[in-house]
Amino acid sequence: MSNLLSRADLVLPGGMCGHLNPSFMPPGFPRFFNRAQGPYAWAEDGVRYIDLVAGYGTNLLGYNNPEVEAAATQQRVAGDTTSLPMAVMIELAESFTDFVQHADWAMFMKTGTEANTLACAIARAHSGKRIILFDKAAHLGAAPWCNPVRKGLLEEDRAHQGYFDLGDIDSLRRAVAAAGDDLAAIITPLFANDGVGSQDLPSAEFAKQVRVLCDQTGAVHIADDIRGGLWLTRDCSWSLIGPAPDLSTWGKALGNGYPIAGIAGCDKFRDAARAVYGSGTYWFGAVPMAAALQTLRIVKERHVHAHIEQLGILLRNGLTEIAARHDFSLEQTGPVQIPQIVFAEDTDFRFGFAFASELLARGVYFHPWHNIFLSNSLHTEDIESILSAADGAMESVSARQHLLQPPTGLVELVANLDH
Repeated sequence: MSNLLSRADLVLPGGMCGHLNPSFMPPGFPRFFNRAQGPYAWAEDGVRYIDLVAGYGTNLLGYNNPEVEAAATQQRVAGDTTSLPMAVMIELAESFTDFVQHADWAMFMKTGTEANTLACAIARAHSGKRIILFDKAAHLGAAPWCNPVRKGLLEEDRAHQGYFDLGDIDSLRRAVAAAGDDLAAIITPLFANDGVGSQDLPSAEFAKQVRVLCDQTGAVHIADDIRGGLWLTRDCSWSLIGPAPDLSTWGKALGNGYPIAGIAGCDKFRDAARAVYGSGTYWFGAVPMAAALQTLRIVKERHVHAHIEQLGILLRNGLTEIAARHDFSLEQTGPVQIPQIVFAEDTDFRFGFAFASELLARGVYFHPWHNIFLSNSLHTEDIESILSAADGAMESVSARQHLLQPPTGLVELVANLDH
């Protein structure tokens, strides 16, 4: 155990909480980084890695992007969290509503949990109804109403909720029928996002049915774009497959590493958004807003999406060829920019953990079960290095596959997920 982790274990429950719990990652994985720049991160022992997790999707433009940092520094000198908001909040809202085609107004907060929670409140205030429907495998946050692990929670925390299988039209229709005349909203992520399953996108027909059912029942369609927002297109990601949602929720990449999340909505829901009470001490912090404003400018003006899509295709094709050469089959699902990459039929994650460990030994920080994120700071040479490392990693995994054991901590987590 590293010195830092030993110290953390004394003063932090489990050494770390949530998805960063050490038991969810392979033994020998670094538990702390002490520096990050572009697509690279350095562990506490000084070893540099190509980081394919990008802060779990927060750093679209790479760590410490110079332009984002300059904007944040300029705002920090002027002020951050003061007794009143600063003008940058208006500038950000103007830029954000221009970026999101269905949006006429925006609200900003700190986390995806807060964004989804407030979006549900807006939907209920608008509709006067109670039931919220969402995908069984959705990870909408860590509040009691949406926490994927039920320990410490009450049945009452999940009152007035219903569930469907993303992409399954019949499942959605059954859930809507069960809600009757009390349906307030349907929340849809672009892909199942519990981190351990397939990330295939639902069909255009499913997306169309969401819109039809919302229109028929008066329910609000909330597109959860917290994971995919900014990574895939210059708009809400749901626009890639279907009609515009009523509300969309954002987070992760919005501030390129700075803590900020948001809700975007159309005029029809402005009064409801004005009526609900949503606030937090740090919600009006100006530095993350300045960072988000500059991030949006870069995404609007540069070929960010074309670049990372090209890299994603190169990585996907290369991994497919390497896996076949070593008699493995990979399941690569979801958009190539933020793909889920797992070994076929690796239900207990033993191959994924072994592969990630071998990649780590070769200088690549790859997540063994969560989707990865290809930041815009990566270059073709980095992808070539990753593929070279993957070739050696699969050769090693193949040689010792009969010795592999399932990771107990992660298997227990998955067993406790509330699907």
